[in-house]
Amino acid sequence: MSSVGHYRRGTCRLCGGHRLTEVLSLRPTPPANAFITERELGKAQDVYPLDVYFCEDCAHVQLLDVVDPALLFGNYVYVSGTSPVFIQHFKSYAEAIASAYAPAPHGELVLDIGSNDGTLLKQFQDLGMTVLGVDPARDIAAAATNAGIETMATFFSRELAGEIRAKHGPAKVVTANNVFAHADDLSDITLGVCELLSLDGVFVFEVSYLVDVFEDTLFDTIYHEHLAYHTVRPLQRFFDRHGLELIKAERVASHGGSLRGVVQHKDGPHAVDGSVSARVEHEAEIGLYEAATLQQLGLKIFRVGTELMALLKSMKASGKRIAGFGAPAKATTLMYQFDMGPDMIDFIVDDSPLKQDLFSPGMHIPVLPSEALYSKRPDAVVVLAWNFAEAIIKKNAAFVEQGGQFIVPLPNVRIVG
Repeated sequence: MSSVGHYRRGTCRLCGGHRLTEVLSLRPTPPANAFITERELGKAQDVYPLDVYFCEDCAHVQLLDVVDPALLFGNYVYVSGTSPVFIQHFKSYAEAIASAYAPAPHGELVLDIGSNDGTLLKQFQDLGMTVLGVDPARDIAAAATNAGIETMATFFSRELAGEIRAKHGPAKVVTANNVFAHADDLSDITLGVCELLSLDGVFVFEVSYLVDVFEDTLFDTIYHEHLAYHTVRPLQRFFDRHGLELIKAERVASHGGSLRGVVQHKDGPHAVDGSVSARVEHEAEIGLYEAATLQQLGLKIFRVGTELMALLKSMKASGKRIAGFGAPAKATTLMYQFDMGPDMIDFIVDDSPLKQDLFSPGMHIPVLPSEALYSKRPDAVVVLAWNFAEAIIKKNAAFVEQGGQFIVPLPNVRIVG
């Protein structure tokens, strides 16, 4: 286990409290997107703790072990635009936000924090808005800029927000999708949002929702990039301390279950709708403001792992070949937790050219183009990108027709074919 590029914080990143209780300890892993080349196969990869803590002061759930963001995001291999499901999700997202909060969108500035390849911003651009992205992944930011979505290759901060406002003016909409859980210093990001947001503007974020993680045992969404596992009440209080108010808290289906929050300046023009109090009430009902409830997650993970690995070991014992479909970040946690290594998974296929011909983090399983599903003809395929299982299985119906099986590990183990 490495200490290089890693430290453990001692306070809650939302409220600063010191009363932190460990509720779940997963197996240490390398960074979830640390794919390697064939030339690097002889080198051992550093692994880091993956322990989850509950704040007794504000009920926020988080990792305390922080891996250097430059290691995690500088040479990133995840892009949104390879998934038709995500393109459609972002199209609907942009239309909904523009309709509700920017009814006269022409020329208004939209800034996306962690904009990746610009897939979301392209949707706002098509609606007539001016767009600007901020993303530290250098190659992806350059590709987005070349494609017409201006993207700054850096991390968002309060200081940067001031520079952007001075150059571009205030932003009507600021978005942060699956990144507001990634930063150790959420206060600095939030102060930057305050600096940049127009008086009638909104900050919109999507994050993995702890309710879905707990209810559906989606533990593989826990990895080093995701430092925070959000619920509404701690966020509500956090934004209030920063001069903002959470006006909407909506459950959406992306990534197996996410929370979309909408935030404005205090005393802004939009009313707080009933979704905020409804989310808080539900979180309290299922016990997510108590450490003891979250400690039950370990047993639920054990049960899923026992069922899945019994199935895969039985297949292997009968001489069957097993592949994986999709190489998302969540696969690293899943495979390490259940010891699903190269003795179990022969290869992984993925549609992203950025991951093809590389080897998976730590386990070093080769990642191939999806055509390998038919050229190599495994008997069964574990859908590691289980949140896209329906689309993957539909697209590859021929694999099932030829006698293959898809195994979906979460939320419940099921076999198709």
